[in-house]
Amino acid sequence: MAEISLKINGKSHTIDVDPQTPLLWVLRDHLKMVGTKYGCGIAQCGACTVHLNGSAIRSCQLPISSAAGNEITTIEGLSENGDHPVQKAWLEVDVPQCGYCQAGQIMTASALLKRNPNPSDEEIENAMNGNICRCGTYTRIKAAIKKASQIV
Repeated sequence: MAEISLKINGKSHTIDVDPQTPLLWVLRDHLKMVGTKYGCGIAQCGACTVHLNGSAIRSCQLPISSAAGNEITTIEGLSENGDHPVQKAWLEVDVPQCGYCQAGQIMTASALLKRNPNPSDEEIENAMNGNICRCGTYTRIKAAIKKASQIV
């Protein structure tokens, strides 16, 4: 066990945890930030995506010791009122069905738009590749990202 200091959604946290504990479990079990979902546990589905220094990463495989000293943003910290352009576009296009993958999809999409405010269809597909939606709403996801790019 070790005391690890983190900055998550702009707030400082210190936790006493095994340094190899994945960031996902620190978020969910220790800090009760349950918006980030567990999907596969092997960084293949994207449900656990958060931002680390603005880049989309899979939190299920990142040891908490590697996250220390970095800026972490979860779906809870993307916006205070759910008014981030991607969140707004998600609702306007009616993307969610079951909703389980949506936090990871939104976090990946928002990181894409931050580094590339006007992505092509191919750039969207490449960035979103690996974020699995069991309901198959990929067409609506792409449409929402395009809509959000007009808002950003």
